[in-house]
Amino acid sequence: MDVSMTMWVLTILGLCALIAVDFFIGRKPHDVSIKEAGIWTIVWIVLAVLFGLGLLVWGDSQASGEFFAGYITEKSLSVDNLFVFVLIMAKFAVPSHLQQRVLMVGVLIALVLRAIFIAAGAAIIANFSWVFYIFGAFLIYTAWKLIQEARAGDEEDDYEENRLLKSIEKRFGVADRYHGTKLFVRVNGKRVMTPLMVVMLAIGTTDILFALDSIPAIFGLTQDPYIVFTANAFALMGLRQLYFLIGGLLKKLVHLSYGLSVILGFIGVKLVLHALHESGLHVPEISIPFSLAFICAVLVITTITSLIASKKQSEKEAAAAAEAAEQSGKDSIGA
Repeated sequence: MDVSMTMWVLTILGLCALIAVDFFIGRKPHDVSIKEAGIWTIVWIVLAVLFGLGLLVWGDSQASGEFFAGYITEKSLSVDNLFVFVLIMAKFAVPSHLQQRVLMVGVLIALVLRAIFIAAGAAIIANFSWVFYIFGAFLIYTAWKLIQEARAGDEEDDYEENRLLKSIEKRFGVADRYHGTKLFVRVNGKRVMTPLMVVMLAIGTTDILFALDSIPAIFGLTQDPYIVFTANAFALMGLRQLYFLIGGLLKKLVHLSYGLSVILGFIGVKLVLHALHESGLHVPEISIPFSLAFICAVLVITTITSLIASKKQSEKEAAAAAEAAEQSGKDSIGA
């Protein structure tokens, strides 16, 4: 898709305007209700759909299909980010009324960092087509690793600060408590960061790890930097509301890792086939319509099986608790 510099500028200005509106509406720290989170989640999804349809009208069907495939993939991978966001919020004991501000700034930092990643990835792909082999192999490896972790039942129960964040804290110092929405305060004459600033940086820099597999994944669906950037932008900007909307449901998505591993493995194979095709070998390539249908089907199946498994586990735990209570009653009577 041939995108002019004017279109790039207008798109970025449009996204900045949407972000400004979102920030203005939620400028006052408050506890986000399920209703508010639901409304804004729908708003961002509708905006993404309208943008994709706009590509269909003013671009072509391939560009529109690539955007929707990339958006859905990035959205599903970003849900995995929410597990870490929950751990970060707990680690820094973020007050509930400040969490929306933390997520907004953290997501903006993540978006800027991803834009840099996307620009670098596009430049590498444009000059070295063999990088598709590396991207494909990395995604297949990541998919296998996700399956192994899911089967082993490995779950992070705490958040460890990365080296970059530790070095920033050491350089500037951190206050011992929150000071409302202030990011810096003076303590004994020295300007130091507040915990609010630290947790914003934690969320923004932690996203770098997720970008290592999500950026190659979307480049496996489209090599158009414009579509890659916009799909990431719409997926990330709706992440804050999604956090408050499905935060309580995250633990019920017990099969999410399996679904994401299948998607990453599928895109990895697609990348390898594309690399072989670019090398001159006559191998079949996976079309965008098939990719879109496959990704949607995996997500639907994963969600359904996760909810069924969670329901069975809840019933089993309830039965065990009832049995334990009954046994305790019998023991007390006997005593």
